[in-house]
Amino acid sequence: MREKNNKTVYFVAYGAVIAAIYTVLTLVFAPISFGPVQFRIAEALCILPFFTPAAVPGVFIGCLLSNLLCGAAPLDIVFGSLATLIGAAGSYGLRGNKWLVCLPPIVANTAIIPWVLRFAYGSPDLIPVAMVTVGIGEILAIGVLGNILLLALERYKNILFGKCAGNAAAR
Repeated sequence: MREKNNKTVYFVAYGAVIAAIYTVLTLVFAPISFGPVQFRIAEALCILPFFTPAAVPGVFIGCLLSNLLCGAAPLDIVFGSLATLIGAAGSYGLRGNKWLVCLPPIVANTAIIPWVLRFAYGSPDLIPVAMVTVGIGEILAIGVLGNILLLALERYKNILFGKCAGNAAAR
């Protein structure tokens, strides 16, 4: 029973730390984290479900807090955060292949965020154009920075994620 309680505590703690890091990165880089052409550096953390399932609620809550604290529109707070949740859950589902982990958040954000920009902020861009601009930002943030982060953390995965790791940390 005590071991289960310890795992729950580690899960919540890891999720909270990930949420805090996501929020701080978004706030520090706020000028480039929002808008029709955005490069949200914090999205690189969407690869963390490869190491721990605690990253799924962590990045979701981090995105939600970031959107709330930066004054995002209500539709953005809801659907932008849900896009990150869908992407993180998809990453966790693909944790068996480290090269595919970055795809779900890229796809989810590229598909959802242009609609948010249109309906929450009245962006005049055509949806396909917004998908390209958002997609480029996501590819850079998650595909490039996220994979660099994944490779850097992989060496230390047992130290960093050993207590809260899913199957990926045992690899």
